[in-house]
Amino acid sequence: MSTSHTPHQHEEVRPRSAPAGDEHPGQPGHDHMAMDHTASGGHGGHSGHGDHAAQFRDKFWWSLALTVPVVGFSHMFSELLGYHLPAGTGWVSPVLGTVVFLYGGWPFLTGAVSEIRTRKPGMMLLIALAITVAFVASAATSLHLGGLDLDFWWELALLVVIMLLGHWLEMRALGQASGALDALARLLPDQAERIGHQDRPETVALDELRTGDVVLVRSGGRVPADGTVVDGRAHLDESMITGESRAVTRGAGDRVVAGTVATDSALRVRITAVGEQTALAGIRRLVEQAQSSRSRAQALADRAAAALFYFATVAGIITFVVWTLIGDPQQAVERTVTVLVIACPHALGLAIPLVIAISTATSAKSGILVKDRLALERMRTVNVVLFDKTGTLTKGRPAVTGVVAADGDQDAATGRVLALAGAAEADSEHPLARAIVTAAQRRGPVPAAGGFRSLTGRGVQAEVDGVPVLVGGPRILDGPDPQLPEPIQAATQRWRGDGSTVIYVLADGIVVGALALADEIRPESVAAIRDLHALGVKVAMITGDAHSVADAVGRHVGVDEVFAEVLPADKDSKVAELQARGQRVAMVGDGVNDAPALARADVGIAIGAGTDVAIESAGVVLASDDPRSVVGVITLSRASYRKMWQNLVWATGYNLLAVPLAAGVLAPIGFVLAPAVGAVLMSASTIIVAANAQLLRRVNLRPDAGIHASDRKADR
Repeated sequence: MSTSHTPHQHEEVRPRSAPAGDEHPGQPGHDHMAMDHTASGGHGGHSGHGDHAAQFRDKFWWSLALTVPVVGFSHMFSELLGYHLPAGTGWVSPVLGTVVFLYGGWPFLTGAVSEIRTRKPGMMLLIALAITVAFVASAATSLHLGGLDLDFWWELALLVVIMLLGHWLEMRALGQASGALDALARLLPDQAERIGHQDRPETVALDELRTGDVVLVRSGGRVPADGTVVDGRAHLDESMITGESRAVTRGAGDRVVAGTVATDSALRVRITAVGEQTALAGIRRLVEQAQSSRSRAQALADRAAAALFYFATVAGIITFVVWTLIGDPQQAVERTVTVLVIACPHALGLAIPLVIAISTATSAKSGILVKDRLALERMRTVNVVLFDKTGTLTKGRPAVTGVVAADGDQDAATGRVLALAGAAEADSEHPLARAIVTAAQRRGPVPAAGGFRSLTGRGVQAEVDGVPVLVGGPRILDGPDPQLPEPIQAATQRWRGDGSTVIYVLADGIVVGALALADEIRPESVAAIRDLHALGVKVAMITGDAHSVADAVGRHVGVDEVFAEVLPADKDSKVAELQARGQRVAMVGDGVNDAPALARADVGIAIGAGTDVAIESAGVVLASDDPRSVVGVITLSRASYRKMWQNLVWATGYNLLAVPLAAGVLAPIGFVLAPAVGAVLMSASTIIVAANAQLLRRVNLRPDAGIHASDRKADR
């Protein structure tokens, strides 16, 4: 807000960013699972996870049905449990075991081929080696070749079934995590009611809507496309876009977003964006972009998986050689198979991608849109959040912040002053006038006025209840040193000190009161800064306003440092100044003017509802205007980081400890780990990693969630 007291002068509100343009993010691929490529012929987008889940589900149930007789008619299993097999049933386990190997094991075999071709060995190659070794040994035994007595049919079948189960659970989890994108698409109605000839609504398909069309949104209906309200007033549920659980009021001139719901009344909306230009489409692209981008943690997991392959291969060779030298070829094969099974980096491959998939989907539901995973990872290390003032900590529009009457501060007296000002300004379109009228209408009935006239550079004049009323700044007063009543003089002096714009109200030539107007501070700003302090994060504010205005806002919301009178082009230099002090800075802005600073910061966060999701310079976009969502970004970053490292430590530690056991280091004391048991343990490890990642869904990122004690710890 300008500090000038010239009537109806105010800070120009910066334009919002343009609607989302056409983005073409990379297809979401999961390099940790080669069978994704082979099972579907390539990256199939997010729907591929559902296809893979169905494929593994079907293969699991059919293979399980075949495995039951394989196990039941196995000589080793019958001897173990002490029952006799009917004569002539020796073919059951080899034949059905072969079917399980070829049918159930096919994804792993083709995945191994893909890894060999790309020279990226990983889990598929290890699984394929394990089941192939078991199959060859069992087939040689059944065909009486080589004098081997290694009936592994039931272990082979169980190994395939358990691995199919693990992959089914994994694909289903990934599919659920990516399902938020499909949920976004389902927010749109199938049809819309377009206002046609003779002002009658006609039902049309969404793809028939064009920019400029007017549509009717009935009570309980969804807005079909982005637009501006031209008639009506209703409470809209925007929780699916912004994460805000509380309905907001939207009336004539307000923007509305596709997918939101009119809860209590009907609206007429003029369409401003359709199809891929809507905010909803922009949100979907951002989530897809986040889920397809790679991060440092993912790269670390990929390197760990590759290292584990070589570790397992060497361990398998050593195991085979040692047991062969001992003179037990059967144990050599069995131990080698078990080592290969245990060493499969299945859980390791799932550790990072699942956390990222769940975190980006969970954040999207709360109105936090992660464009760049690296930005989300860096957010946990941020120790200073730099807020742009206008449109971020404040609403970017003027509001009446104080009223004083010559007769004192009695409610009736100030109400009369506000009513006179609102009546006189009713026909003015100036932003300050709109703010005065809105405040007057909220206070009570506003009388009708006549004879409206604008006094250029001074204010406005009108007649209210037969009394001439003047409303304006200092120039509306007669004389160089007007005599003001003591209550008005004291109040206006205080307001000027705070940087507010002062508007005087005169009735019949006598000053009856005054109003203070300032850029309205968001009521959530104080809570946002308090919660950031609770997380151990300092808060700074940057603005082009004068020091008096900036300092007043800074004191009110509780920031630690204020940068005032900063030109838009110089905002990035203030970010650099903070970084030069050794701070890791997150910049929060709401418009195009903030782009350089957003790009300069360690993490750029764009704040603003609707099509503002298109701000390119930010790594994170907040769909709502609530600054408390920044707290949610930090909470999500720290929680995701914890889950990533918990999963990595579990997956790698499990393999490093289990491989020696699989090799038979405890055989001298009578402990031998069977291949099937190894498969069970490997799948259990995968399930543990998946379950740990699922706990991210319990992290509450809603702006009104508050800060829990566990989140106050900075995971450095």
